[in-house]
Amino acid sequence: MTGLARGSSITYDARGLVEPDAELPDNAEIDGNAARFDATELSTRQINMQLRHLLFENGIDDITIENPGSKHSLGVGILTRCKLHFMGSPGWYAVGLIDGPEVRIDGRVGWSCAENMMSGVVVIEKSAGSLTGAGLRGGDLIVKGDVGARTGIDQKGGTIIVTGSVGISTGFMMQRGRQVICGDAGHGLGDSMYDGTIYVAGTVASLGVDCVEGQWDESDDEFLQRKFALYGLGDPPSFTKFVCGKQLHNYDSLEPSERKLVI
Repeated sequence: MTGLARGSSITYDARGLVEPDAELPDNAEIDGNAARFDATELSTRQINMQLRHLLFENGIDDITIENPGSKHSLGVGILTRCKLHFMGSPGWYAVGLIDGPEVRIDGRVGWSCAENMMSGVVVIEKSAGSLTGAGLRGGDLIVKGDVGARTGIDQKGGTIIVTGSVGISTGFMMQRGRQVICGDAGHGLGDSMYDGTIYVAGTVASLGVDCVEGQWDESDDEFLQRKFALYGLGDPPSFTKFVCGKQLHNYDSLEPSERKLVI
């Protein structure tokens, strides 16, 4: 069924999804275990098909994607160790749900990059949109620029390093892991966090509910020195450490209704 717009060449499948074209591109240049291809004329589906074909059918473990063109949902759900290099800027939801890849992105990214990443490394050479690292479960996510609101919301593990500043509600409902903010943080830092650690080198507009300044120890210095050296970020600046104050009602041993039953 063709699109309703006059003269449109867009087609839809039975579920109403755009880009049902399942034709595998044939433009990859393969050199041993490495490959590269130009994504300029390819749809999102074709780019992801090409990635999976190279990884799982050709045994390629080092892939360069040229001109991703800010297309959304690129490199999602890659569950194997490999190297992916985006020469340009992906759009929203880039490399989400990955487990193992080492990803380098030369440009900037849109919302929700590396969402629910389980393991691996994602290095973004420029800035990123809101919800970067949302639900992060493991691995390292490095952004060499500023990030929008709600960075690492509901983070469950892993490490997020931002060399610039972050927006509001960073670390909201954080459950585990670490965030390192080399610039400033917006309002509501660490709001309703359950656990984890947030380091901020700049100013904090305001702390969220139950986010308090933590006590520094030698393990903090070791962690920061190790991560900065690993990713060539120079010497760590002076940070303030923030943790959960554990004063919210959910840290009580009994809820009010349970207290009545006991009494």
